[in-house]
Amino acid sequence: MITLATLKSAVRRALRQIARAKDIQEAEVYASSTGHLLCRLNYTSAIPCNGVEEPKSSEAFGLGIRAVFSGTDGPRIGFGSEARDLSPAGIKRALEKARQNALPDHEFMSFPTPPQAQSRPPKLAASHDRAIMGLKDGTLVEAGWKVLREALKTFESSEPLAKLAGYKEKPADLGLIVGGDVSLFRQRIAIGSTRMPKVQTDESTYITSSVTSMVERKAAKGSGYAAATHLAKFKGEAGADAARNAILGAGGQRLPSGAYHVVLGPQPVADLMTNLILPSLSADAFYSCKSAFLGEVGRPVAAALLTIYDHGAAKGFVGTKRLTCEGLPTGRTNLIQAGVLQGLLSNHYETQRLLKDPRAREKLGLSPQEHQDVLIPRNGFRLSHSGGRQFDAPPSIAATNLFIEGSEPHSRESLLASVGNGVYIGRIWYTYAMNGLRAGDFTCTVVGDSFLIQDGRLTAPLRGNTIRITGNIRSLLRQVTGVTKQAQPIIGWAADEVIYAPEIAVRGLQLTAIAQFMESV
Repeated sequence: MITLATLKSAVRRALRQIARAKDIQEAEVYASSTGHLLCRLNYTSAIPCNGVEEPKSSEAFGLGIRAVFSGTDGPRIGFGSEARDLSPAGIKRALEKARQNALPDHEFMSFPTPPQAQSRPPKLAASHDRAIMGLKDGTLVEAGWKVLREALKTFESSEPLAKLAGYKEKPADLGLIVGGDVSLFRQRIAIGSTRMPKVQTDESTYITSSVTSMVERKAAKGSGYAAATHLAKFKGEAGADAARNAILGAGGQRLPSGAYHVVLGPQPVADLMTNLILPSLSADAFYSCKSAFLGEVGRPVAAALLTIYDHGAAKGFVGTKRLTCEGLPTGRTNLIQAGVLQGLLSNHYETQRLLKDPRAREKLGLSPQEHQDVLIPRNGFRLSHSGGRQFDAPPSIAATNLFIEGSEPHSRESLLASVGNGVYIGRIWYTYAMNGLRAGDFTCTVVGDSFLIQDGRLTAPLRGNTIRITGNIRSLLRQVTGVTKQAQPIIGWAADEVIYAPEIAVRGLQLTAIAQFMESV
C-alpha cells in the first residue's frame, strides 16, 4: 500500500505543475491506493479438495487529473490518469492525456469549493483497521478457513442433516458443498484542486464474505453474508448461515402463481435497493428523466411507515468514509422519510447541472433553488468494477451506508406473525428493470432460502428457481406493512454501497411459477 504521505505529496506536486500551465483555468487532482485481497472457498465432501483456494491480492495506485482548458470555442474539460507512477513524469503524462481528451461541456460550472464551516468533513475517529492495512498472506488464508470451519461445524452438528442421511450414512455422503469468497479491501486517497488547494486525505478498510452451501443429493442450497470494518469483528458467521439454510432447504416444494403476502429477507431487500431503487433515487436519473420517481420529490412514494436514508459519516459502519472523492464531506441524506421522497443521492456535477436546468422543477417536482437540501453532493465517488476507490475514474454517484427503517420496528417473530400465512423469500437473483427504469416494472428469480409462512411461522421450504417475482417498484414500496429492527450489512455483486438490510413485509406481491421441464421417460 502507498502511504497517505506519499499520495498527499503527489497531489501537491501535481498542483504545482498545473499552476505553471498557461492553458488551464482550473483543475482537480486525485490520487489513490486501493488493495483487494481475496480467497475463494471450494469444499466438496465427495471430491478431494483444498477447501480454501486461490488466495491472491491486487493493488491499484496512481493519479487522475480533471482540468478545464482554455479553447477558441470555449472551455474544454478533460480527464487523464497515470497508473503506478506518482513522479513528475507520471503527472506530466496524466495531464497531457487530460489535454488530449478535453471536450466542450456546456453543463460544467466548476469544481467544488471548500465547504462552509458548518458542513466540513466530520471528525471521525480512525475507522480503518491497521490489521487489514498490514495484512499478511497467512492471515488472509485463515480468514477463509474461519468461514469454512463454521460451515462444516454446522453440517457436522446438525440433527436435521443426520435425519436426511437416514442415520445409515455419514452426513458428508449427502454431497456437501461450500463455495464463495472472503474479500478484504483497504483504501487510501488524497485530493486537492485549484479551488481547494489544501490537500485532504481519507482511508478505510472492510472485509466481506459471500457463501453458498449445498446438500447435493437433496438439491438443497443455502446462502450466507457478512461484512465488517475490522478483521477482529469477522467471525465467519456467513459459513454457518449458508450451511444452516442449505439443511433447512432440503425437500423444497413448488408454489403456484398468485398474489401473496411476502416477507423479503435481507438479501432480496439489498438486491432490490442496489438494482432498482437506488438508481431511481440518483440525481443523474432525474436529470435524464429515467427515474421511477420523476417529478415526485416532496410527495408520498412509499408506505408512511417507511424511512430510507444514506449516511456516509455514520460511526463504525462498513461503508463509512470521511470524504467523498470530490473532497466534500459525507453525511446523512434523507431519501424517503415517513413515505415521502425528501432527497436524492448526488455529486457536485449533477447538483450544479440540475440547479441550472430550466426543466428542473418539472423533473424534480419542486424548485431546486428553493430546496437545495434535496441535492447536497455527499455521494460523489470514483469507483470501478474491481471494487473500491480508483484513481482512473471520474466521480459518479454511489450510496455509502444505506439504512431502511420502519416507524414500528418488528422482530422477525412479530413480522412473521403480522403476515400470518404467506411466503418468506430469502434469496433472489437476476433482478432487472423491465421497460426501462422509469416504468418501475421489474422481475427477479427466487433461488433459495425461501419458505412457506403458516400461522406466523416458517414451515415447508420452497424449491429454488421455480418461482419469479414480477412487480412494480413503486407499488412494492407502497405495499410495505412492516420492517424489522435488526438489519444485516450486505454488499451486492459488483456494488460498493453497503445495504443495512432488514426483513420487510409486503402485501399482495405477485409470484409467477416457472415452467417445469418434463422428465424424460
